[in-house]
Amino acid sequence: MKYLVNKSLLEAKVLVVTGGTGILGYSFIHAISEAGGIVGILGRDEEVAKKRAAIINGKGGKAIALKADVLNEGELKAAKDKVLQQFGKIDGLVNAAGGIQPDGILMPDQDIFKMDIDGMKKSTDLNLWGAIIPTIIFGEAITQTAGKGSIVNISSMNSKRAITRVLGYNMGKAAMDCYNQWFAVELANRYGDKIRMNALAPGFFLTEQNKNLLINEDNSYTERGKLIIQQTPFKRFGHPDELKGALVWLLGDDSQFVTGAMICVDGGFSIFGGV
Repeated sequence: MKYLVNKSLLEAKVLVVTGGTGILGYSFIHAISEAGGIVGILGRDEEVAKKRAAIINGKGGKAIALKADVLNEGELKAAKDKVLQQFGKIDGLVNAAGGIQPDGILMPDQDIFKMDIDGMKKSTDLNLWGAIIPTIIFGEAITQTAGKGSIVNISSMNSKRAITRVLGYNMGKAAMDCYNQWFAVELANRYGDKIRMNALAPGFFLTEQNKNLLINEDNSYTERGKLIIQQTPFKRFGHPDELKGALVWLLGDDSQFVTGAMICVDGGFSIFGGV
């Protein structure tokens, strides 16, 4: 199935995507490029970032590979400088880095009172501070260069409901939702309608981090996968490209009166009562 976006919605906007080397990040960077934007592909795996940038540039788009850990301020500042040196401005940011960490999972047969505290903290830090720190660095650049822009955080169904096993991830995303609203208000108090912040909340999409929890080696659903499908009115997992339209809308000028919002792209998971 082919998912297309309007080629002029983000024309000439310079947009940085953290987690641009991930599965959802792959769809995000291509959505931006397809909409006419210039994309900074930021991730820890520089080779993947370079390959993805080369694909976009080879198709006539504009992309730059950026190597940085979202919890490392020095690396993020160097990435910001690299973008500004090449393109002269930054118009927006997508905080897509994050996800479920193996040591932040509590399995049903594990003692709840002997959970890996450090693992849970690591997962929470990645999903919360891994959005806040890039926002501080790239957000300031937006105010100093473009003067107007949009920041999109990637939330989750886990932020509003108790999803078992992944406590660290749940807490990180719930805290990020609070931050999303708080920072949107503070931005408005200081910059009016010039700098906006919103969240995109995907439903359940298969990624490298969660697929072992959701599907078996023969591609059948695990028990957990079955429960998610039962709770999703569309009765399927999402395709990463189905996030493109909402992301481009939040980054572009068509959503210029929207801030502090959370847009769910979830096949109805968040609204279904199970009956």
